[in-house]
Amino acid sequence: MKNSKTLSRKFKALGNERRLKIIKELLKRKRLTVGEISDSIDLSFRSTSRHLKVLESAGLVGWEQMSKNIYYFISPETSREFLNLVKEI
Repeated sequence: MKNSKTLSRKFKALGNERRLKIIKELLKRKRLTVGEISDSIDLSFRSTSRHLKVLESAGLVGWEQMSKNIYYFISPETSREFLNLVKEI
């Protein structure tokens, strides 16, 4: 039942309105810094970072450092079907 545990972690991570907004922003704009995300969802940089860590630990987002900036994106392991479900929420 590893798959159901993984799916449960993903849904728990999305059980927060702010994290759901982060995912929706990343779906629209593909790659964003913490600052860009925090501005777009009107949340502090620090809180946005904490939410991103939860999403990362659930396997929903990944990150890449480019120069001094860290860019977040939807994890390639996150299935299209799962993302389509999130879009409906």
